[in-house]
Amino acid sequence: MENKITSKIRIHLFKGDKCFGPGICTLLEEVDKYGSLRKAAMDMSMSYSKAWKIVKQCEESLGYKLLISTTGGKSGGGALLTDEARRIMESYKQYCLDIENYSAELLEKYF
Repeated sequence: MENKITSKIRIHLFKGDKCFGPGICTLLEEVDKYGSLRKAAMDMSMSYSKAWKIVKQCEESLGYKLLISTTGGKSGGGALLTDEARRIMESYKQYCLDIENYSAELLEKYF
């Protein structure tokens, strides 16, 4: 078995401070899947308060809302992604893919 050199790149976006990365992207994907920040956090073994804090910090840094939340009650609450959240997620994933592809080319060139 050949032991080929590989690389792993973890990309974070900054706007002053860190504002978007793989963690928030995954959290938003889970919110989209479950329709709930609480369920998304549980699925990621994260406290609801931590998930809420991450979303709020990201929204503050980016300058726009990522979630549309409804409070609980008889029919229960939930959360939906905003159009802006969908756009940044798609752009982020495409950006990461492009960088990973370029990195693979460079890895082959140098190693």
